[in-house]
Amino acid sequence: MADIRECMDRLGYRFSDESLLLRALTHSSYAVEQHRMGADNERLEYLGDAVLEHLVSRHLFDAHPSMREGALTRLRSALVCEGALSDAARKLELGRFLLLGRGEELCGGREKNSILSDAFEAVLAAVYLDGGLAEAQRLVDGYVLCAENEPNRTSTKDSKTAFQELIHQDHKGRAIRYELVSASGPDHKKEFTMRVLVDGEEWGVGSGPSKQAAGQAAAQMAIERFTNHATD
Repeated sequence: MADIRECMDRLGYRFSDESLLLRALTHSSYAVEQHRMGADNERLEYLGDAVLEHLVSRHLFDAHPSMREGALTRLRSALVCEGALSDAARKLELGRFLLLGRGEELCGGREKNSILSDAFEAVLAAVYLDGGLAEAQRLVDGYVLCAENEPNRTSTKDSKTAFQELIHQDHKGRAIRYELVSASGPDHKKEFTMRVLVDGEEWGVGSGPSKQAAGQAAAQMAIERFTNHATD
């Protein structure tokens, strides 16, 4: 694990209680391996999810006074989805600082969207507990709300619908199909991986806590691929 002070430099925040940040960076696989049950980041992740939803909801409520509830909900979902939060974690290079078990390390856990997005929420909670709501807001402003101006990320349509519309713009007869690749983890914390195929060709793969969420993540990856092809 890289030095925790380097992580604080990346965050732009100096913790009074560094143990909060250390816990936020501790994955359950490491805690189990070290026989430190309950010393992982899952409780912080729970709190961070609530803090994030509050801050993003308040921002959208103030920023879009004429937007209806359904559109606000879809926009918030796009900003706080697994893909968006894992992107935020990558910008902060959180993967370098994670404490992972050996098995998770070997499986590429430092680059898994699910682990990175959870870590971002846990770190947000740690910042909130140590520095208050203003510091948490600064982190959300810099790494989550900045994506609001990315049209493919924050479309009020869900990613599956948006991808279908992109594909059918010029090729209405093309077949889009979603397939389950894998399902892993205990019943209370399942992780599903789905892929989306267009005429049998894989365009995107995504993971999430449900088949629906994984399908949405796969569609978002496919949208990004489509956009990149269009601009080449």
